[in-house]
Amino acid sequence: MDDFVFHNPTKIIFGRGKEAQVGAEASAIAKKVLLHYGGGSVKRTGLFDRVASSLKEADVSFVELGGVAPNPRLGLVHEGIALCRKEHVGLVLSIGGGSAIDSGKAIAMGVPYSGEVWDFFEGNAEPKEALPVGTVLTIPAAGSEASTASVIMNENGMRKRGFNSELLYPRFSILDPELAFTLPKVQVANGTADIMSHLMERYFTNSRPVELTDRLIEATLRTVISVAPRVMRKSDDYNAWAELMWSGTIAHNNLLNTGRIGDWGSHDLEHELSAIYDIAHGAGLAVVFPAWMKYVYKHDVARFAQIASRVWGVDNAFMDPEQTALAGIERLEVFWQSLGLSTRLSGLGIGSDRIGEMADKLSAQGTSQVGNFVKIGRAEAERIYALAL
Repeated sequence: MDDFVFHNPTKIIFGRGKEAQVGAEASAIAKKVLLHYGGGSVKRTGLFDRVASSLKEADVSFVELGGVAPNPRLGLVHEGIALCRKEHVGLVLSIGGGSAIDSGKAIAMGVPYSGEVWDFFEGNAEPKEALPVGTVLTIPAAGSEASTASVIMNENGMRKRGFNSELLYPRFSILDPELAFTLPKVQVANGTADIMSHLMERYFTNSRPVELTDRLIEATLRTVISVAPRVMRKSDDYNAWAELMWSGTIAHNNLLNTGRIGDWGSHDLEHELSAIYDIAHGAGLAVVFPAWMKYVYKHDVARFAQIASRVWGVDNAFMDPEQTALAGIERLEVFWQSLGLSTRLSGLGIGSDRIGEMADKLSAQGTSQVGNFVKIGRAEAERIYALAL
């Protein structure tokens, strides 16, 4: 086990109707907030009105900025920074899923910074301070409600980059599983792939020994595999949603990083895919992750055989380790397909014509290689994208 420091300051408020507490939480931090959200569903479902009412009861004023898109745009982040400065906002309150939260975090970093906020995402600067962030989660997926991460897309050049800072841990996050009841099935499927990918990015490590966190990751994966089909079948299954929502938070709150170094190459590969084609992050991961696994599994066949046996129930007593490993990858693909996800680029209507461009952009990041379990450069990226066809 590697040395580590674990610190997660996000206060989680979990359960039915807990959005009613947002005013009390916000008032302890600021007297004016930015309400940041995506499309019209937040208002159609009445959630916006409930949050606004709670803020008013706590004597907290607010301004609002909607319009966050999947793969959140830098342009809207710039609008939010300007609005917060003009209105002297003291807290960014994001309502929605990972896109709204990531956008809110970027705004929070940008408000006190005199330069271009994109500097952080390009690795050209480190934030010294940020506005506090709060969240009301509606989509279990990205785990941004309790993480250090923000991922933003720059429309200039269609570049999608992630940034991590402990300044970005939300002060509080409200998780009410009932807020997910109205999600379309496609978002449930994409969110499930995102959660599972966060777990597997951590699982594939060169750190040894890591038995405890292996078992924790495996247990969370098995939970997601169990409950995701249940919420697809019955959208108001509160208990299944509760398990899925908490799994999404645990998958990315850095607890499962402890004592190990994950890979994250698949996420970098996917960012180039969704930046060019503007597909949902989870949909891209469902394509990229199996292709990455097929390319790298021989680096540590035993680890791939272990997850195949412990998570997917592959009986390795009758197979050699390599057969077991490949059977596990196949069962992952079959599971994602059962949720309606494609595991091939062709299933998303994407061909091979821009593979070189994606590989070029990947290798043009701050380092010429990505990933930790196996280093991926331009040539390797091209091969993985080709395997995904």
